[in-house]
Amino acid sequence: MFKDFPASEPALKEAANIVDFRADFADVKPDYSLSPSADQGKWLELKSRLHQRILDQLNLALIDQVERSDLRREVAGLVAQEIKEEGTQLGAERFKKIVDELIDEVLGLGPLEPLLADTTVSDILVNGFDSVYVERAGILEKSAVRFSDERHLLRIIDKIVSRVGRRIDESQPWVDARLEDGSRVNAIIRPCAIDGPSLSIRKFAARPLTIDRLVEHDALSDKAARFLQAAVEARMNILISGGTGSGKTTMLNAMSSFIDQRQRVVTIEDAAELQLQQDHVVRLETRPPNSEGAGAISQRDLVRNALRMRPDRIVIGEVRGSEAFDMLQAMNTGHDGSMTTIHANTARDAMGRLEQMVAMIGADFPLSAIRSQVAAGIQIVLQLSRLSDGRRRIMSISEITGMESNVVQLQDIYTFKKAGRGEDGTVFGEFLATGIRPRCAEVMGAAGIDLPIDTFTNG
Repeated sequence: MFKDFPASEPALKEAANIVDFRADFADVKPDYSLSPSADQGKWLELKSRLHQRILDQLNLALIDQVERSDLRREVAGLVAQEIKEEGTQLGAERFKKIVDELIDEVLGLGPLEPLLADTTVSDILVNGFDSVYVERAGILEKSAVRFSDERHLLRIIDKIVSRVGRRIDESQPWVDARLEDGSRVNAIIRPCAIDGPSLSIRKFAARPLTIDRLVEHDALSDKAARFLQAAVEARMNILISGGTGSGKTTMLNAMSSFIDQRQRVVTIEDAAELQLQQDHVVRLETRPPNSEGAGAISQRDLVRNALRMRPDRIVIGEVRGSEAFDMLQAMNTGHDGSMTTIHANTARDAMGRLEQMVAMIGADFPLSAIRSQVAAGIQIVLQLSRLSDGRRRIMSISEITGMESNVVQLQDIYTFKKAGRGEDGTVFGEFLATGIRPRCAEVMGAAGIDLPIDTFTNG
């Protein structure tokens, strides 16, 4: 794998076996003078220098063809040789640590790799090369992780966005992207980011939340969960509303598990995050304009194309603009059981936002016509919120019952009632039924799904 070796696999393995770094350090006493905690500046300088040496020595085009263990031996050999020439002393523990970090730099996302592997971290927020925050259990805290400099951070950002065919530069200084596991990424650089590049990663849970787990976490009641399952199985059109970070995409993923395996589902997203468990799923993703400003493919383009793909259901990751009009058309013309999310603080606000989005297409539609499309197309609205203690909850499950006096009518079926707040900031409350039997229960019954009357009571 060294550049002056043949590119055959046997030769690569032979090269990997040339250096046995353990023998070189068998008599080295532990010395943590270059540990990150003792002197982070020197540690980062050493790692940066070694990283550059690796880039110079290794044939990067062959990295994907080599086993990780072989690559590790080669990197360890280069590290051993470099620090021996410098006369630097590293204990076995620190030697292993710097090799691990260099492997992350070559194969992964450098300093971010330990945070991505940490299952307790839900969000990674990079405010600059030397300022990284993480969210654990809904609480933000500063991390000891840092990048060598701004160029180092830019290199990691470019590695992320290039993997999904996107770009970021001065002409397009921000981008939405995703990691291989579906984690959502947003990056913005100079000149829009005044203090330097900023990176935000919303991690995709290694163990996706299901409706059953949401019930276990008291995000909703067992009766409400049965109602949502019946709504999906009866092919109700569902709108999931909430603020930023309230768990809309997670909820959409959880509810999609109730979709019949025999149905054809088309998903449409700006950056593909949904991970449906069905076999018959076609995933579509928007495309930003190229460097000449041409070639952009919007969500509206994909929604219109999806209508020609014979979908049973259309699932849109989030409606943000004029695609809302095409989505409502699909919901009103035979694509029952479609689902999407929207940014709004309340279910009523979500209705207003949909009206505004439809108006964005530029046509002179009467407001009454838009509202009638909303009332006819959507049956169920879920409102999610992130409480002050950091926990995400379903605040209400409502039914759209039609139009009255030119206003879309909503009635709550279940609501979360706050009961107080503990000394540690924990918000107490209970998810309760309002006692109203929804009109859609008749549609569910016609679909062969009969819910007991106590589903809508608190007894």
